[in-house]
Amino acid sequence: MSKLDEMGTKVRKLQLRAAIAKMKLRDLVEDLPGKWTEIEEVAEEASAVFAELDGAKRELAAMKKLR
Repeated sequence: MSKLDEMGTKVRKLQLRAAIAKMKLRDLVEDLPGKWTEIEEVAEEASAVFAELDGAKRELAAMKKLR
């Protein structure tokens, strides 16, 4: 498997993790105000996943450009 294929696989996995994080945020909003203590934890998790996804997408785009 080439580096480009590996990066594409990584991006797809991160996209799945980001979708799950987004659903967790949505579920949390539906449970407010009861679960307000979880806001920071869930938001930080989602932010970290989306930041990692953004970096991987940029790296994949750079790899495709050099191809």
